[in-house]
Amino acid sequence: MTTTLRPTAPERRTDDGGRSRTYQICVNSRPVGTVELATDAAFGPTVGRVLRLTVDERERRRGRGTVAALAAEEVLRGWGCARVEIAVDAHATVALGLAHALGYTERNRHLAKTLTTVPRLPEGTEGRPMTEAEFAAWESGARRGYAQDLADRGVPAGQARAKAEADHRHALPDGQTSPGVIFSTLLHRGSPVGILWLVLRDRGPGRPGAHVYDIEVAEAHRRRGHGRSLMLLAEAQALAAGADRLGLNVFAGNTPALRLYTSLGYEPQSHHLYKPLL
Repeated sequence: MTTTLRPTAPERRTDDGGRSRTYQICVNSRPVGTVELATDAAFGPTVGRVLRLTVDERERRRGRGTVAALAAEEVLRGWGCARVEIAVDAHATVALGLAHALGYTERNRHLAKTLTTVPRLPEGTEGRPMTEAEFAAWESGARRGYAQDLADRGVPAGQARAKAEADHRHALPDGQTSPGVIFSTLLHRGSPVGILWLVLRDRGPGRPGAHVYDIEVAEAHRRRGHGRSLMLLAEAQALAAGADRLGLNVFAGNTPALRLYTSLGYEPQSHHLYKPLL
């Protein structure tokens, strides 16, 4: 049997070089599923993204998804893409297994937790609004650190810097006073030990109402439980703002952070993976 991708509509293009197209997965010309492809809006036209790949239930467990995924990569190579990015639902274990089998590497995952009870911070620990001086000191290194995290996980340095700059401009159009953001400093017995960047969102039913964009514990104060305190502070602030769900991102390989979030009850929502197109 021959598995091919058949376009269902003309290719769509944008002024900045973006491309997208939807295909039917066909076996001997018989439709058995759908693939939707696009270049990545954040990284540009040299990076492709598989937005959706579905195989009809009666056609599953026959290798259709594997062949379709490989065919999708060929299409993206033809578009001039050097890398492909995908997002896989945390509950889609078969799809996640297929991605790993095809050589995809996890860059990060999103986690979330439903909030019910306002937590108490440890004795002697409290949060206060971040000062302008503290914000300036944090911001000077935050973009560089974010770009380095991306570069360490398969993103070329130029793309990593560009994405870090773009993400910060989008998230903080007015700096520290941008709408929907809360910047806090964690104090332990009066001394600053860490910072928290919390973003409040309305993402509809079942989506996090708040998101932790960054927590950082000062190097001299690490391994003393302050990371947990920062997360408890984030939960308290989210609940105070009316959010009943808190989300966050963790980069692959950050085992201590993943252990912390898991111990606090955060559960994976999606896995984000990439693969070079050689």
